[in-house]
Amino acid sequence: MVRKTLKKYAPLLVGKQLSTLFLISPKKALHKAFILFCTPRKGRILPDQEYFLEEAEDEIITVNDLYLQTYRWVGYKETILLVHGWESNSHRWKTLIEKLNQIGYTVVAFDAPAHGNSSGKILNVPLYAECLQKIVQLYRPNYMVSHSVGAMASIFNQYRYQNKEVEKTIILAPPAELSEIMQNYKTALRFSDKFLTSLNNFFKEQFGYSFEEFSMPYFAQKITIPGLIIHDKYDDIAPYKGSLKIHENWNDSHLITTENFGHSLFFDEVDDMIIDFLKD
Repeated sequence: MVRKTLKKYAPLLVGKQLSTLFLISPKKALHKAFILFCTPRKGRILPDQEYFLEEAEDEIITVNDLYLQTYRWVGYKETILLVHGWESNSHRWKTLIEKLNQIGYTVVAFDAPAHGNSSGKILNVPLYAECLQKIVQLYRPNYMVSHSVGAMASIFNQYRYQNKEVEKTIILAPPAELSEIMQNYKTALRFSDKFLTSLNNFFKEQFGYSFEEFSMPYFAQKITIPGLIIHDKYDDIAPYKGSLKIHENWNDSHLITTENFGHSLFFDEVDDMIIDFLKD
């Protein structure tokens, strides 16, 4: 009971501290607020996940000052790159990896910064997209499958780099609008409108986009490769309406709507949808 109470009020206490610091040192408060937003609380490899990942060919690559753990299951057909979501790691793909490898595909996965066996303490979509580009250049995948924040990184990566070697991409349960995510962050920590506006300016100085401009439907307009979007109608983490907008703006995309599959989409039916799209 005490633990639940602490968990409930912790965001309010942190928000109060940051808001107070904002009055004294705005830059320091904004930096701390952004780092907090980018810091995962879980997602490292658990002991019971190690065995499966140890079966893969592994390689560590560097991006700036980060060490990224990659995994490869070699097949005789095309290469598929898997991109996990927030507070997750490459093990989340275990069942799909086994199915894809069994029918001949070479499968590559990697742990995002601050996740799995990779180094780092923070993760954000621009950073994830930059790391993803290094992986694409190294392994030259024919297809990509990505989930949640990984899906955001995949969309932004394809918008920014227009990778010609990627023939198709599959997007699972993508959050669509950074502005909505940041509004939820503001509500959780009870930031003032002024604080959020300043954080928006901070983000634009760092990455060249405001929260409103960092929009997956907008980025999708520039994607020319075929795509499949799979999203559950009742997703309580990434609203389904976002995928409707992405689909509307992505000329060569197909949207499949599931019901009661949740945000994770851990169902055999979803694996079948992915495999069918790759084979088509």
